[in-house]
Amino acid sequence: QVQLVESGGGLVQAGDSLRLSCAASGRTWDTYAMGWFRQGPRKEREFVAAISWSGTSTYYADSVKGRFTISRDNVKNTVYLQMNSLKPEDTGVYYCYADGNWGQGTQVAVSS
Repeated sequence: QVQLVESGGGLVQAGDSLRLSCAASGRTWDTYAMGWFRQGPRKEREFVAAISWSGTSTYYADSVKGRFTISRDNVKNTVYLQMNSLKPEDTGVYYCYADGNWGQGTQVAVSS
């Protein structure tokens, strides 16, 4: 089983940047693809980005393409989500996901 702990959320203004981190633990965490999801106010949880176990393949929701970048450091057991040009509609709780496991989430709030 993989344990996931997110950090890096906060309150920012539109156009600002944030970098989220997801620290993972578990015997074989670096063999898993990893993903970020988010849940905005009164919305369902939605896919944001994913990265293959090797880091060579990445996938993004259309709404964040060109603004967000997912990466991973298998030595530090950490997955990152660099978020640039943030918009108010990016507001929500961001969750890290791997192999059926979820982190507790980190709150991102973007003011206009």
